[in-house]
Amino acid sequence: MLECGMLEQDKRALRRRSAILCKQLVVDELLIQSLQADEILTESMAESIMAEQTSHKRSWRLLLLLPKRGPRAFSSFCSALRETEQQHLCELLAQSPEKDSRETPVETIQPEEEPEGNAGRVVRQTTEKKRERFVESSYRLPTQEGIAAKRARTHESMEFSLDADSPINTPVLPCTPDFYLSHCQQSYRMTSSPRGLALVISNVTFDPCAATDLDPRKGGEVDDEVLRKVFTELDYSVTVNRDLTAQGMRTCIENFCRRSDHRTTDSCVVCLLSHGVEGAIYGTDGQLLQLDWVFESFDNAHCPLLQNKPKMFFIQACRGEEMDCGVEQIDGPARTCSPSCEQRDAGREGQGDATSRQRGDLGRPRIKLPQRSDMICGFASLKGQRICTAAMRNTKRGSWFIQELNTALRLHSRDTHLADIMVQVNGRIKEREGYAPGTAHHRCKEMSEFTSSLCKDLYLFPKYQPQY
Repeated sequence: MLECGMLEQDKRALRRRSAILCKQLVVDELLIQSLQADEILTESMAESIMAEQTSHKRSWRLLLLLPKRGPRAFSSFCSALRETEQQHLCELLAQSPEKDSRETPVETIQPEEEPEGNAGRVVRQTTEKKRERFVESSYRLPTQEGIAAKRARTHESMEFSLDADSPINTPVLPCTPDFYLSHCQQSYRMTSSPRGLALVISNVTFDPCAATDLDPRKGGEVDDEVLRKVFTELDYSVTVNRDLTAQGMRTCIENFCRRSDHRTTDSCVVCLLSHGVEGAIYGTDGQLLQLDWVFESFDNAHCPLLQNKPKMFFIQACRGEEMDCGVEQIDGPARTCSPSCEQRDAGREGQGDATSRQRGDLGRPRIKLPQRSDMICGFASLKGQRICTAAMRNTKRGSWFIQELNTALRLHSRDTHLADIMVQVNGRIKEREGYAPGTAHHRCKEMSEFTSSLCKDLYLFPKYQPQY
């Protein structure tokens, strides 16, 4: 059984740094498991923390619990920070109050909603106790030079490796029979098992001779494993190919398009993860594969087995090298209204060339399809007219885009169609900021986007199989 509360000196250290901790602390499964192993957190506490939907709320929930988890809680928390490569926060907590007085004070966090009594307070007033045992503990903090050198290496890459949340492993939530029955008529058919074939191409290591400017995508292997797991749980037959040249990617995609299994399945998924530029991604040999060729390979002419079936693409790659440093939001509404795009009915019957084309088709028994339709594609970064946004990737936890896509699919695909899921991903990406103090990349931003030619709602109806 835990002794009563945390040492007062340790509580003050958490309180002084609470605002920074809430912004920068990565509360992932590894950190939580470390605290559970030390018997600081119970299983129910761990579940309540990981159930929070945002990084800020997970950090806040943990910081509320720690002061009540006994005198060992602080040293165990510091040990967990070191194990999860967050030494800079450990060093921050160990910084003396005297040094704080010479620096700009940091505000403490305020709980969004204080529980009953005083349980919501991060710090309680208790008798001052000594903690020589912690002060004399054997752990060593990295030097500032060591941290700087480590960061310097990661910033040379085209995709910047910065702090971010870890992918969640919450099981995909199942669709209910009632939801399926009330939505299946207006959406794409999605009842086959497997739901479809999924192809993941992940280029992590590049030929140092042929692609001298392309650094290894450390953390890229996390992304392809995350995608394999989530789409397997969504009942897709997943194939992962790693480290392919541009020609190797072409061959892989061509073979995938020709698979006869597409005839009996209801959809397909293609995930491409690599370095990239606008409109193309790199093979490991430094040669480019044009994305337009990829989409063409799956269009109604080149892949007839997937006609009228939804085809999902997810592109995790930079579309330029310029960092989005963000802009300060001015006072006022959180969003501004921009003029909507002009609605065009170029294909409307009875107008101009459309009429003449239709007259030429009179008497033909088959319905014609557009060359390309029923596709949705999510991009990790924006297509900019003047600058393109570099996609963020964390070397240990994968990319922001794949993390958020994974989370949204697991939690919301049970009752949300894919276009709305991609909007949710956009919203989460918009909130994120990079952490690289002392560099031009500190508080850098990313913005994802998606394009769609879907003609119906695309529900994945996870774990539901209709009874015939």
